[in-house]
Amino acid sequence: MRVLALDHGSARCGCALSDPTGTLATPIEPVLRPETKAGIGAIRKLVEQREVGRVVVGLPLSLSGADSQQTLEARAFADRLRSALGPSVPVELFDERFTTTIAAGSGGRESEDSRAAAVLLDDWLARHGHEHWNCDE
Repeated sequence: MRVLALDHGSARCGCALSDPTGTLATPIEPVLRPETKAGIGAIRKLVEQREVGRVVVGLPLSLSGADSQQTLEARAFADRLRSALGPSVPVELFDERFTTTIAAGSGGRESEDSRAAAVLLDDWLARHGHEHWNCDE
């Protein structure tokens, strides 16, 4: 099962994809204007083409852990994705504090948004990946 991580923003949504074993997180091309019908369609197409089994949306909590306007927007975006993808592809929120800062320092030719999504996915895989992959598969 592949996991798709999304670093939501109104202009573009950074994207990263796990390998089928849940070991590697690779930044991929961001989705432009993710809030639009075309943006949601692009994410749905990505999920279908890459055989994604779970989507993780970054939750931009404040340093204190409280919600901000961006947090509310990310929650609403995740709700829209749940509706668009249906029950067969779970969509969950995951704390993304510091991912952009880490991505900015990492360099690379991919967009900073997608590098931030890869940092988010690396974090998620380290914490939750073992729950979703069985050694016998």
